[in-house]
Amino acid sequence: MIHRLAALLWVWVPVSAAAAESHWAFQPVTRVREPRVTHQTRNLIDAFVQARLNGLEPAREADAVALVRRVYLVALGLPPTPEEVKAHSINYERLVDHVLASPRFGERWARHWLDVVRFAETHGFEMNQPRPNAWRYRDYVIRAFNEDKPYDQFIREQLAGDAVGEDTATGFIVGGPWDQVKSPDVVLTANQRADELHDMIGTTSSAFLGLTVGCARCHDHKFDPIPQNDYYAMKACFAEVQHGERRLKSADYEARTAEADKLRVQLSELDEQLAEDEPHAPVNARLNVEKFPPIAARKVRFSVHNTTALEPCIDELEIWTADRRNVALASAGAVARASSVYPNSDIHRLEHINDGKYGNSWSWISAETTRGWVEIEFPRVETISKILWGRDREEKFKDRLATNYEITVDGNVIVTSTNREPYKANVPLKQPPPERKKLQQKISELTAAPMVYAGSLAKPEPTYRLHRGDPMLKREMIEPGVLSQIFPRHCSTDNRRLTLADWIADPKNPLTARVIVNRIWHYYFGQGLVNTPSDFGINGARPTHPELLDWLASELVSNGWKLKHIHRLILTSHTFRQSSAANERALSLDAGNALLWRFAPRRLEAEAIRDSILAVSGVLDLRQGGPGWSPFEPNDNYVRVYNPKLEFGPAEWRRMVYATIVRQRPDGVFGAFDCPDGGQIAPKRTSSTTPLQALNLLNSRFIVQQAELFAKRVRSGKEAFELAFDRAPTPAEFAAAEEFIRDHGLALFCRALFNANEFVYVF
Repeated sequence: MIHRLAALLWVWVPVSAAAAESHWAFQPVTRVREPRVTHQTRNLIDAFVQARLNGLEPAREADAVALVRRVYLVALGLPPTPEEVKAHSINYERLVDHVLASPRFGERWARHWLDVVRFAETHGFEMNQPRPNAWRYRDYVIRAFNEDKPYDQFIREQLAGDAVGEDTATGFIVGGPWDQVKSPDVVLTANQRADELHDMIGTTSSAFLGLTVGCARCHDHKFDPIPQNDYYAMKACFAEVQHGERRLKSADYEARTAEADKLRVQLSELDEQLAEDEPHAPVNARLNVEKFPPIAARKVRFSVHNTTALEPCIDELEIWTADRRNVALASAGAVARASSVYPNSDIHRLEHINDGKYGNSWSWISAETTRGWVEIEFPRVETISKILWGRDREEKFKDRLATNYEITVDGNVIVTSTNREPYKANVPLKQPPPERKKLQQKISELTAAPMVYAGSLAKPEPTYRLHRGDPMLKREMIEPGVLSQIFPRHCSTDNRRLTLADWIADPKNPLTARVIVNRIWHYYFGQGLVNTPSDFGINGARPTHPELLDWLASELVSNGWKLKHIHRLILTSHTFRQSSAANERALSLDAGNALLWRFAPRRLEAEAIRDSILAVSGVLDLRQGGPGWSPFEPNDNYVRVYNPKLEFGPAEWRRMVYATIVRQRPDGVFGAFDCPDGGQIAPKRTSSTTPLQALNLLNSRFIVQQAELFAKRVRSGKEAFELAFDRAPTPAEFAAAEEFIRDHGLALFCRALFNANEFVYVF
């Protein structure tokens, strides 16, 4: 009876420390001895594969046309044209070189990486607001793969791009969902922040290390040798990263910033002269100067208790020292906080309160009617004597002006609105000299730069181990660090994210190279050598070919972490070039093709299906980079509603990698083909078969439109057949096609070709 009861219950049995430490993935990568083989091989991949065939014969090589089509579809996500098939069917090595050099290569493999790192261009949660500048990270990944950027450098840039000259790359860290609806409740706020950091830890560990470090948030990992302290040590590495945008640094960023700071000093002196004549004048929308005896300060808070109307707005809060330094600037290390921030606005943001830009388009607005506060904390104690603020220094807006306010320094009131005369509407202001406008314009030019959703950086708060993962149950303080029991190393606090990246990218790290070569293998063959590509831990799958995995990992490192070297090895191997034809004996012994006795056919992903349709219909727009196209109707609701577009034109005919990815709402036509929505990491996609897929691919407006365009491109069913399948029809197929076209028309025949297995599968 007891045994029966135990069988019905799931009982956690902890893995022993010795078993965890001896786990294959935690052992150093070794250069294994090359196996002996009896069959023909094209490179050592084949030797390792054939050594484990257990008596099975490898499949013969696929025919030349099938190979060209396979290479294009798998490596580029697009079908070849008949002309390309003819050009490349003779020299396979030249075909591989051509494909790896194609700009389409980076687009294809970037889409895979975006799955792994849960990239999307909206925040998710209930509001699901867009991230207009998140696309720059997508373009960075495409560029990195096309340039064959060394993978160790790729890691460093994504974790610490701000320190190594690639700001855009840290879009990786903040690529996940973000709950932008904040609350005055301290418990909810603390949990939101804990969840943000948890997402960063989980994605970093799964993407680069193939580990579920996130499981150690509440307790020591139940299976892998990851103590809870290690989770919080990694958390400390990300403590300075906040969700949000930041300005991209140009090559002359430092010089431009220094020049802008000098001009701000001149502008401040000019504004002070304008205000000196009437120190107690009523507040005005353009500029207000608050002077006081020098005082030591670490935090300055501006609290608004009433306004002329609506929520209070301040376009820039400047805090000056006696030696003419604006210590409120974010570029000087100051950190801004606020009681609330006006929602759903790209121009009214907290970071605009101290970004050095003037005007309504670069302002902070509270989310509370007639009240709210904003606070600036300096990186060190400063002696301040003057504060400048205004509602809109460009003088275009006069509403939302603070009329009842107080300014505190470290909690002590130093200025209040009672020092001024009562506010009066429509009082003409003293006109500033012409040079003031010129100074503002010059400052704007010097500080102008594109924005990128790559996280804003703030002073890191102390990190504590949380009992049971509860932010309200703080225990001992934890310093930044790495996984202490898998590949230990001291972690510096000077640049914690770069130190973490260096640890991950260390050639001696047993996980990093294994994980990425396995991902590449996974996308070529439909399953990895390790079939759990983001879990190499105790609970993950064991490798089917461990010696091959280690050989590929060592090949990557010894060849300068160049990923295209691994791509070339795979593409030129007989293992990849095998026919997909079935073998009854092999099927009976290894139906899942784990031993790689053939190239297993599989359905293409949604992106490759859609892009192939556009390519064959002749309207595919191959324009690269820049803001993407949206598959959804535009709307600016407070809570965004994403309704799929029903009409499509040239603006929507770019590759699908450039489609704006919306969390929680996949594309209306091709989302049915197992597209991830960016809500969570997707290291491997499912490959379902549903009625909705068949209906979308047969009757959707997009397919009907593309079939008509395809029909206009060709003159006969034979020509359509050759464009779709890169081969001539057999006599029986030709006869059936002619009869079908006579009865139903060329457009419907073209639609049928889009639905054929030969079109949507790679063989």
